[in-house]
Amino acid sequence: MDDATRAWLISQLGTATDLADLDQRYARLGSARAVALEVLYERKAALVMGQPASVNVSSVVSVTYTENIKAIERQIALLENGEPPAPDDPTDGTGNGGLEVIQLIERRRR
Repeated sequence: MDDATRAWLISQLGTATDLADLDQRYARLGSARAVALEVLYERKAALVMGQPASVNVSSVVSVTYTENIKAIERQIALLENGEPPAPDDPTDGTGNGGLEVIQLIERRRR
């Protein structure tokens, strides 16, 4: 994994992420986007399965994790849709940002 890819992963996952773990995942999965998605799915599962979504002790404390879960889900949706672009994302080689030109052929009219 090169420095640009590592920096992109840190920007998506935070600076507290273990770099050795990211290197191992990248070697196994082969793309930064797949690594980021796998880490985010694990974080989401830990929040959903590991503890209740909210804790409320009347007049003492109230803690909720639902917004954290929603934020992770939004980040996962963006990554699955290709945003933001990762340094190692494949390109189509046309140089036009992934846009294609389709030739329309006029048909005979009645």
